[in-house]
Amino acid sequence: MLLATDLDGTFLAGNVDQKSKLYQLIGAHPNIDLVFVTGRGLESVLPILADPTIPQPSYIICDVGSTIVDGKTLQPVHPIQRRIESTWPGTRAVEEALADLENLVRQEVPQERRCSYFSDDANIAEDVEARLTKLECDVVYSADRYLDVLPKGASKGATLEALAEFLGISASEILVAGDTMNDFSMFDREFKGVCVGKSETHLLNFTEHFANVYHAEQEGCGGILEAISYFAFLGPLGIESEIPNQQTLGKSDLVIVYHRLPYEEFSKNGEVARRKPKSPNGIIPTLLSFFAEGRKGAWVAWSQHDDQAQKFQVHTDVDKENYENLIAARVPLTTSEVDVFYRKFSKEAFWPTLHTFWERASFEEKHWQVFLDVNKKFAERTAAEAAENGTVWIHDYNLWMVPAYLRELRPDVTIAFFHHTYFPSADVFNVIPWRREIVGSLLQCDYIGFHIPRQTENFVDVARGVTPLEVTDRVGCAPRFMTYGCAVGLEEVTTEIKVNNRYIGLGSHPVGLDMKRIERVLESDETDRKIAQLREDLNGIRLILSVERLDFTKGILEKLEAFENLLDQHPDLLGKVTLLTVCVPAARGMSIYDSLKIQIEQTVGRINGSFASVGWTPVHFFFRAFPFEDLVAYYSLADIMWITPLRDGLNLVAKEYVATQGMTNGSGVLVLSEFTGAAAELKGALLTNPHDPRELVSTCRFALSMTKEEAKTRMIEAYETVSHYDIDFWAKDFLESISTYNRGRGNVLSIDNAKKTQLAS
Repeated sequence: MLLATDLDGTFLAGNVDQKSKLYQLIGAHPNIDLVFVTGRGLESVLPILADPTIPQPSYIICDVGSTIVDGKTLQPVHPIQRRIESTWPGTRAVEEALADLENLVRQEVPQERRCSYFSDDANIAEDVEARLTKLECDVVYSADRYLDVLPKGASKGATLEALAEFLGISASEILVAGDTMNDFSMFDREFKGVCVGKSETHLLNFTEHFANVYHAEQEGCGGILEAISYFAFLGPLGIESEIPNQQTLGKSDLVIVYHRLPYEEFSKNGEVARRKPKSPNGIIPTLLSFFAEGRKGAWVAWSQHDDQAQKFQVHTDVDKENYENLIAARVPLTTSEVDVFYRKFSKEAFWPTLHTFWERASFEEKHWQVFLDVNKKFAERTAAEAAENGTVWIHDYNLWMVPAYLRELRPDVTIAFFHHTYFPSADVFNVIPWRREIVGSLLQCDYIGFHIPRQTENFVDVARGVTPLEVTDRVGCAPRFMTYGCAVGLEEVTTEIKVNNRYIGLGSHPVGLDMKRIERVLESDETDRKIAQLREDLNGIRLILSVERLDFTKGILEKLEAFENLLDQHPDLLGKVTLLTVCVPAARGMSIYDSLKIQIEQTVGRINGSFASVGWTPVHFFFRAFPFEDLVAYYSLADIMWITPLRDGLNLVAKEYVATQGMTNGSGVLVLSEFTGAAAELKGALLTNPHDPRELVSTCRFALSMTKEEAKTRMIEAYETVSHYDIDFWAKDFLESISTYNRGRGNVLSIDNAKKTQLAS
């Protein structure tokens, strides 16, 4: 069968269960083709195509039958489209003919090969027809308000009839669905039809005695399902036999979906063994803490598995002693899948684009297909783990498409997403070829979190370019975040949007530190010995510290060149200051950074060759990861922490330095790029523009000349933020914000003003 359906009031209407049933039926049945037949312009249909829960049509007939395109390519179906265009006199000719007609207001909506107006005058159609006699246009007036001027002979029904002829489909194989007189031309033919529940009275009256038209009781999708059964399109077994089996429910009230397992896997005697992570970040133990009191949960992550002959163990314990009811639900990925999904695609396509370096991005369709396959596997495993009405918390951009697949599988669950990386503005994000699919997937979430308000607002702008949305709540960013004090500051931020009658919460939640981890290191006698040795090694030379991963977003090369200019412009610093740079290598197999590494090494060599003297080396460059205990020792002694990424979602290293200085009553100065997320919350930091070589030099010089009293005052202010908004605060605040929104039937719970304010915290 071919289902040709109007959208508003028909295919997009009905309750959630009816929609889900019809959409699943269309997606699962190989012999059901879908055609959208709508009064909307094509531009207004695009947001619907971006919704992953809605089946994609084979064809789209829009502009009340004046436009017909292929549903996949969105290119015109030329034999039919040319015929329509040949009878259209042009928009300007119609506008001029109706220019001085009263009670006629042009609709401000996208439209092609038609002119659409509003009018409350029931007799307006006759006046319009009289004025357009020479132009030979058709006039359609519907719902006592809408008037469309169309090419001669063009209508929803006529274009659908032409499509049926083009495809060689008989009228008996076509079911049309509508709800207003705008759809009447589809019923006034030999097609089988359904007027869904609450259709316009005029349409019901005109089709009352049509033998091939069924008047349904239920609205929207429910009415279409009634008609499919009434006309027996699917044979004697009916609809239920064609809908896929319902997803089996899991037992986990909270499901964490993360690319990393909460433990490390390694090979031992030819078998996979587990151990605690050697250098865990603060996020993993914090997320684990939610399961410490017996809460039932699952942690979905990938595990590399190449030997298909060997049975794969999906479920493993995480830590039976501390998290009795938490299991790891592993997604098996081959080495090839990991290489494409993570190393190649995520890091070579999305990572540079997210950080505004789109010219470095490489987009390949075959890699996108692997990305989709992997995300689908994550969604299927998540759907199998979540309990009824459970909460799913998805982490970061490599799992962008999980919400789309998961929402279809489990419409009952609450889906939350936290974006750990920077989220850029629309003019950058929109270069991604699959932006509509990605945004459509994220809009299936009930709650989406970012580090800072600027990133949240960037997402709203990107989403607004994909689908109509309504901003339903905003809050002020101060005093929690910077407003006009840095490049990523913002005065107000959106905390709630409404899309397709669903409310989606948005929050700004900068990730915090595990403060106790730093405390434990500082309390160690070994750390005291390291600090004493470093102080002796420095022998009065002031230390500028830089710690970052090898990446073009981190601005390492720009910083080294700024240090070179600093020494050149201020010779009084020669022999008195040293830059110690710890550059952590990229993940194994990431060859895209090889040339950057060579450039950095050459620059370090040039600086040391130009300025070094006996007993003093300007730059100490370490291309390796340092143990965290060693870093804390360096943090405690560094006079300047120089963190200048060109773009960064947050930057926890800056917070680690502040925490260490604060706990040791230090007077170090944090020189921080104003393009980091941390710049929006760390008041007291000395902000700099890493894209301005002159300012990089002058800011570092100012930091070196700052009095100890001012430096200490600044550090106290920054430490207050870091110590209060720690990792525990981040996790609890985010989870509480999720609970404000529930899936239900697309309804939002009442949110008082205090809670709304909390969403921005």
